[in-house]
Amino acid sequence: MVTRSVSVHHVRAVLHGAERRSLPTEPLLRRAGIAPETLDDDRARVSPAQFTLLVQALWTALDDELLGFGPIPFKVGTFAMMCRVVVYGGVRGGHDLRAALRRCREFYDLFPAGPRLRPVETGGAEDEAAVEFDLADCDGPAHFGSEATTVIGHRFAGWLLRRRIALRRAEFAYPAPAHAAEYALLFGAPCVFDAPRTAIVFDRALLDEPVLQDAEGLRTFLRRAPVDVLARLDYAATVSARVRRLLGQALPGPLPTPEQIAARLSVSPQTLRRQLAAEGTSFQQVRDRLRRDHAIAALASGRVSIEALSRQLGFSEPSAFHRAFRRWTGATPRSYRLGPGQRN
Repeated sequence: MVTRSVSVHHVRAVLHGAERRSLPTEPLLRRAGIAPETLDDDRARVSPAQFTLLVQALWTALDDELLGFGPIPFKVGTFAMMCRVVVYGGVRGGHDLRAALRRCREFYDLFPAGPRLRPVETGGAEDEAAVEFDLADCDGPAHFGSEATTVIGHRFAGWLLRRRIALRRAEFAYPAPAHAAEYALLFGAPCVFDAPRTAIVFDRALLDEPVLQDAEGLRTFLRRAPVDVLARLDYAATVSARVRRLLGQALPGPLPTPEQIAARLSVSPQTLRRQLAAEGTSFQQVRDRLRRDHAIAALASGRVSIEALSRQLGFSEPSAFHRAFRRWTGATPRSYRLGPGQRN
């Protein structure tokens, strides 16, 4: 599966805490294989591996999982300890999602400051549950704290149940940012801004689902969480997500045509176009975003030549790939070619 590349907005946002602490950011960017000049173009993106390396470098430099956003640091290992409390605590205190979220809330309530969460339930016709987040003292001007915490909360709850949690909506207590389109990709659900709270909302019946994770699953989860959640995708059951998955399965190699994808989805090409249009996108846009993300990851890894990558993505010649890549990112493929630790 081709993981989604990370917007330069998130790269800038994650550096804010380091800048508050007067920590030089250029060496951290170069350690992650991100050229500092990349931050100058709003179209730029980085690979999930690069973003993970950047966050890990910040964690090491700050010894703070809140990345300098909070009034007090959360030492590296805090999140892992919370996960252990939630997974192992079910033996005595119940082991459904409701109990797991309660243990998560109780864990973070032990700290004098930092993120707070509160599970709530609504009966009646709505029959909803929500996890409300209070991030007033650890958010940052670009709202990275809110974005990251709500995404991690969503992914963590789904991981506990070993299933995708389809959100009814995600709510944010601030105006829609310039990069609001990224939110729909992260949550796979309608996103409401200027809401009275920041929360993820889902079917209340999910609270009764049993937690299925164990010690082995926890070890695997902690190896990659939580820094890569902004790049993980396809939790949505949208048509565009399904099209992207099918296209991604063909890489490296020729990408299927719209007609072939429509046949895989058991719809006509006309119906597929209408369904994608209803989601505010098109086959061309889904394909180009997939090709962009694959290209960024491949170039950053340094394991494939630009010419070979051009052929993999179906371009007739490298010059066509160069033009497309500049349109997608504002930069040349060669500027993304050097992998982590190779720029100086």
